[in-house]
Amino acid sequence: MIGMANGPLYRTRKGVVYQGLAEDILRSKWFKPLQNKVNLIFTSPPFPLKKKKAYGNLNGEEYVNWLAGFAEIFNELLADDGSLVVELGNSWVSGLPAMSIESLEALMELKKRGNYHLCQEFIWHNPSALPSPVEWVNVRRIRVKNTFSRIWWLSKSPYPKADNKAVLQEYSPAMKKVLKNKKYNSGSRPSGYKIGEKSFLRDNGGAIPSNVLYISNSASTDPYLEYCKKHKIRYHPARMPVDLAKFFILFLTDERDIVIDPFAGSNVTGWAAENLNRRWRSIEKDAVYARSSKVRFPNAWDLNGGR
Repeated sequence: MIGMANGPLYRTRKGVVYQGLAEDILRSKWFKPLQNKVNLIFTSPPFPLKKKKAYGNLNGEEYVNWLAGFAEIFNELLADDGSLVVELGNSWVSGLPAMSIESLEALMELKKRGNYHLCQEFIWHNPSALPSPVEWVNVRRIRVKNTFSRIWWLSKSPYPKADNKAVLQEYSPAMKKVLKNKKYNSGSRPSGYKIGEKSFLRDNGGAIPSNVLYISNSASTDPYLEYCKKHKIRYHPARMPVDLAKFFILFLTDERDIVIDPFAGSNVTGWAAENLNRRWRSIEKDAVYARSSKVRFPNAWDLNGGR
């Protein structure tokens, strides 16, 4: 049975899940020892949706102030070379085929209050996204479907810990051919940039990824989803793909570093961190989502005793 506890629910050898409001849990006794030690806060907070969702949301000035209110809390937790990565989806003006900018306003206010550096903006493109909003895309046919959301990489320092060698991608067939034949059309490009043949022909083990991430979110074999359906438990409707969390964890942290997700949902971030040998802490206000996420961790144990 899903409990209504407010505090630690379960743990693994690397992490702990807490149920409660993030603004309360992050300031609690459980997180005091982590101040100035967290290497990555990676999260996807509720979007400022106009239609009420099961996982809760605010909108308007209330939403902007709520999200920006975490700036001080995050600053206290982040290490000097730590990173804050926030994924925010798109929302629409109620009743109109026009985009809302509330999520952008909230991010900018968060950046301002936290005095953060914007290291880079990423686009997560989900090619399997369903057409939405239905009224404007499917019914009236006056808009195209949304398939992307923005991910903002912020930091306290302009030089946070980061290593793109940890997220290299497989070379394209064309690049593999170039490396094999040791021949490339070097020289000036239309931009005026000159590419040297020797440096370009060096095999670095893979290609540096771009800031546009093509990651599908259509997995039907998620053990969490299977468990919820089997036991008729309400499952989280906005689960992110584990590969998205893995990308930023690999890029911005080392093994044994600390990763936090204050709006964990079904705890994909903790699951990714666990598999990548990072320490982690996750917070979810909804008791159903928090408790059912335990299925991702076969060796986890309840914190009221007993595994």
